[in-house]
Amino acid sequence: MTNKIKRIQSLGFPWPTLDPFLFCVHHLDHYPKANNEMGPTASLLGRNIGNDFVTKDGWRMYHGDKVPGFPAHPHRGFETVTFVLQGMVDHADSAGGAGRYGNRDVQWMTAGSGLQHSEMFPLLDQENENTTELFQIWLNLPASKKMATPAYKMLWSEDIPALVFEDVSHRKTTVDVVAGDIADVQAPEPTPESWASDPDHEVAIWQLSMEKNAIWEIPPASPDVNRMLYFFEGESITLEGNKIQPGKAIELDASQKLSIENGPAASRLLLLQGKPIGERVVQYGPFVMNSEAEIQQAFNDYRITEYGGWPWPRPDQVFERTKGRFAHFSDGTEVVKA
Repeated sequence: MTNKIKRIQSLGFPWPTLDPFLFCVHHLDHYPKANNEMGPTASLLGRNIGNDFVTKDGWRMYHGDKVPGFPAHPHRGFETVTFVLQGMVDHADSAGGAGRYGNRDVQWMTAGSGLQHSEMFPLLDQENENTTELFQIWLNLPASKKMATPAYKMLWSEDIPALVFEDVSHRKTTVDVVAGDIADVQAPEPTPESWASDPDHEVAIWQLSMEKNAIWEIPPASPDVNRMLYFFEGESITLEGNKIQPGKAIELDASQKLSIENGPAASRLLLLQGKPIGERVVQYGPFVMNSEAEIQQAFNDYRITEYGGWPWPRPDQVFERTKGRFAHFSDGTEVVKA
């Protein structure tokens, strides 16, 4: 290792993360054509339906039994950031919120004091294959915000900066700025209670798309910022003279700028960074708190209140095939996108 590279780990499922992040996973599923129920036109025999995480024939059903995805389940004490690169996600929650988003849209959801939601991957194309690709990222909340009022916000693709940098050989690197800022260009604001809402916390979520042999320099951050670089697609990159193959998580010294030299194929990387919250993390499934007693309280509250109950006709709620991108919020407002 060099003084700029702290550690290199293999990517698993999920990917390793650093405080303030709790979880990160990259979903890539090459679903077949859609049937009339917005599921795959394929037999589900041989799959562990309800818990299908094994990539078989290039795709997974996850916890869905007709439509792939994650039917109604609770969360408390943290945030989910869902960055959809291909395909669509149908969202429904116990506060009456709903939406369909995809093709570079991001949903930023603060579970806070408790929320049920479902995240289903409706297959909309009955003539062609349906590829779904997304990152699901969990960002912790500090103790002072763990019981915040649940809320979600849409960061629509039209509002997410895609900065294009050229190196001296005119090879391009495109950076999708989901959180944080680069070169004085700021990402859309997250939910107001988020750890990322304070710029002093230097939270960044960036996807890097590099042309073959492109070179791009990661700008420095404060010394106490945790920074992880995930190399998940490509042939190789070189950092500080170290040739690195894909499938690696590279922990970096955020205080130092670092040049990424891409190899002979186009590459994609994800960068997560932020100042650590630095509090005790006690996690049990979908609940992330600061003590075992708070975890027990989360279970008790869920048993009694169901975090508002489930107002939808089905736990794997999906919307009409013909419906476009939209967001319906618990206050009754709705946004419809083209």
